[in-house]
Amino acid sequence: MIDKLEFFITVAKERSFSRAAELCGVTQPTLSAGIKQLEDSLGVLLVNRSSRFHSLTAEGERVLEWAKRIVADTRAMRLEVRTLKEGLGGQLKIAAIPTALTMVPALTTPFREKHPNVRFTILTSSSTEILSMLDNLEIDAGLTYLDNEPLGRVRTVPLFSERYRLLTAAENPLGNRGKVTWAEVGRIPLCLLTPDMQNRRIVERLIRDAGGEPEPALESNSVIVLFAHVKTGHWATILPEKLVDSLRVAAPLRSIPIVEPEAVHEIGLVVPHREPTIPQVAALVAEAKKLARNPGVGDL
Repeated sequence: MIDKLEFFITVAKERSFSRAAELCGVTQPTLSAGIKQLEDSLGVLLVNRSSRFHSLTAEGERVLEWAKRIVADTRAMRLEVRTLKEGLGGQLKIAAIPTALTMVPALTTPFREKHPNVRFTILTSSSTEILSMLDNLEIDAGLTYLDNEPLGRVRTVPLFSERYRLLTAAENPLGNRGKVTWAEVGRIPLCLLTPDMQNRRIVERLIRDAGGEPEPALESNSVIVLFAHVKTGHWATILPEKLVDSLRVAAPLRSIPIVEPEAVHEIGLVVPHREPTIPQVAALVAEAKKLARNPGVGDL
């Protein structure tokens, strides 16, 4: 039954029988047969389909919520039993927004010192994608904004406050200033993250509230791409203060505080709001709480 529920969850996410079969590592006829058996056992149609996926039925939408809960609980049970037998091991999948990626080693490094048999997969994703992946059981935890857009049903551990800097060369517009305003940065060409990133939406709102209209000269979903362009001396960007500090910015580049208003947003760990929590996630939450109490959080 569990494998059929996993088939169903994947079909609902991918909205395609062929892609779902590939991700589940089975043939499409095997996956389709599994969905049909699940429907027969429940006595309802779950998927509207002809030769391809169309949509979930109303019953399918409700079963999807139960399927996620049952599969998550089953995985948690198996992991807990294995942990009791072998100690903490397995894999932790963490997704982080681009501006929080430099925070990840501050969590994973002390965690691995305590639990060397745990392996990590680290992904970079938008805040919306992180919440979706948590809901679809694709990741175990995320690093994202906690206070700017709705999070839904998750547990959170606040880690640090994000403040913003103009990163530019000294000879560029505003490059000789000790501090700048949001109105001023809204009048110069900028490299910014793509609109699907919450950081971009925050920056745009702050500039508009100051009376400006952001018109980026370059967009990317990679902070490294933004920084590489700024390093040429011909571009400017807006990045969080802790991220800029981790990049070890040196002359001729300058990191200039943006004030009026001084904007602050909370970044933290998010994990599924499920009980019991799998042992790996419980240990990660404990590590995050220790990190939050450390005044030097994120300074690795």
